[in-house]
Amino acid sequence: MEQIKVLVGMASCGIAAGASKVFEKIDSLKKLENLPFELIKTGCVGMCYREPLVEIIDESGSYLYGEINEAKAVEIFEKHIKNSEPIKEYVVKTNLFSTDDESYWKGQTKIALKNCGVIDPENIDDYENQKGYAAIKKILKENISQENVIQTILDSGLRGRGGGGFSTGMKWKFAYNNKSDKKYIICNADEGDPGAFMDRSVLESDPHAVLEGMSIAAFAIGASEGIIYCRAEYPLAIIRLNIALEQSRKKGYLGKNIFGKQGFDFDIHVKEGAGAFVCGEETALMASIEGERGMPRKRPPFPAASGLWKKPTNINNVETFANVPYIVLNGAASYNKYGTEKSKGTKVFALTGKIKRGGLVEVPMGITIHDIIFKLGGGIQNDKKFKAVQLGGPSGGCIPEYLADTLVDYDSVTATGAIMGSGGMVVMDETTCMVDMARFFLDFTQKESCGKCTFCRIGTKRMLEILIRITEGEGKEGDIEALEELSYQIKDNSLCGLGQTAPNPVLTTIKYFRNEYEAHIKDKKCPARNCKKLLTYTVIEEKCTGCTVCAKNCPVNCISGERKKLHVINQDTCIKCGVCFTKCKFEAIKLS
Repeated sequence: MEQIKVLVGMASCGIAAGASKVFEKIDSLKKLENLPFELIKTGCVGMCYREPLVEIIDESGSYLYGEINEAKAVEIFEKHIKNSEPIKEYVVKTNLFSTDDESYWKGQTKIALKNCGVIDPENIDDYENQKGYAAIKKILKENISQENVIQTILDSGLRGRGGGGFSTGMKWKFAYNNKSDKKYIICNADEGDPGAFMDRSVLESDPHAVLEGMSIAAFAIGASEGIIYCRAEYPLAIIRLNIALEQSRKKGYLGKNIFGKQGFDFDIHVKEGAGAFVCGEETALMASIEGERGMPRKRPPFPAASGLWKKPTNINNVETFANVPYIVLNGAASYNKYGTEKSKGTKVFALTGKIKRGGLVEVPMGITIHDIIFKLGGGIQNDKKFKAVQLGGPSGGCIPEYLADTLVDYDSVTATGAIMGSGGMVVMDETTCMVDMARFFLDFTQKESCGKCTFCRIGTKRMLEILIRITEGEGKEGDIEALEELSYQIKDNSLCGLGQTAPNPVLTTIKYFRNEYEAHIKDKKCPARNCKKLLTYTVIEEKCTGCTVCAKNCPVNCISGERKKLHVINQDTCIKCGVCFTKCKFEAIKLS
């Protein structure tokens, strides 16, 4: 019994699904029967579509149970924990037999996420037992120079995982070469796209990996202060970060002469952001840290030369820092063996949208979009037709089904008009209207514009107005060309990355789905039958039985007809609510 370990996934996603009640139930049973097994709150396992998740590790192997509620927890306790009888029908992953979900794991290679769902994120000893802090200790014990650390990161091919894909080693080198009495390391944990789910999950599940990565970067460039800029909407991440920081200070891993290295002074604090999307841009982020309004600044000078408080500053995101300890500990070659020629290592994606297996996955660069969606993600919900994927968040682009064999690397993705971003991957099926999708994303970026640039502030507003008109059936000739012209003006003249990439959803949907724009404008029809004001509900004469259900449920009384006789919908007063369509039991209402 002492050798049994029970882990419950207690990141935000698991807690939202009911993991707290599952943990409490197992804990109460443990105390009631005074059993000595180890019960651990772990972080994000990644299998969000199967939450809550409980893993049991015993002498026979590892068993990950999915979709566990309190009743199932009791059953698992009685059969598996007490009597060593695993319940196969609840198991979603094991090393002992096949499961329906095994393809979700087979395509993954975990480096940044290697400890997520494995350790207790609030226990520094758990992290150290997984070779945590061994990388920074290696640097100091073996007297590896700053230049050699930077060269290792350069040789690994690690590129910034926050979206831009700039060489991490080159960024560090620039900061190192700029001499100053004070330097800063900043961890950007404020990306606002679906990939921010990855940032939050790592901070909630493996905070020490980020702290160690920042410490290595600090040593390499000669920084003495670190800031983690994390949005306040991630309360659990902030709580666990502060616990990790306090534990690290107590062990002497942060502060003065850390790890016993004379003159190596480095400490980190958390700055809570207010959730502004623009503060994912590094100069706006620094302005916010300095107490100013989060607005981008003109570059040059770049942060490596003049960043926070006009001092040399290095900024990387959560995933980038989480990769660093692995690279230093195992060598550049162990990392760059994964990926393509110009995109090395692995990439974390937050799979969401119309996909069967939504969650957090980490895959080698060079895998195809198709394999992520259909092998790991299990395909499209309800077996509908795959239409497109939005890659790169609100500022990303839509990649159509016929380009699904595109390799996931920076150059290949950029060539489609999308961007890698911080890892958001929104999957769309045949029911998705691409014009409305462009409107949805542009609505977000327009609201999040800081307003500093006229092109971004006014241009995105004008684009949004056009898209709204089109989706409401008021599009006109020339609208597509106007959208394209505005897009290029905004891209070419905006100061920061938000404005420069904001038109991407519009440009890529026009490029790959121009026919849908034309159908909205010329035919006043939405091919996906999604845009409410472009829908028409009519009664199919040969199917109508005159049951009167549609008329009785119509909220505006626009359906007329006697019982057992054909009913008619008055198109002038119909509000397109669709109640008649959903209520009819004889499929006598046609939607077009």
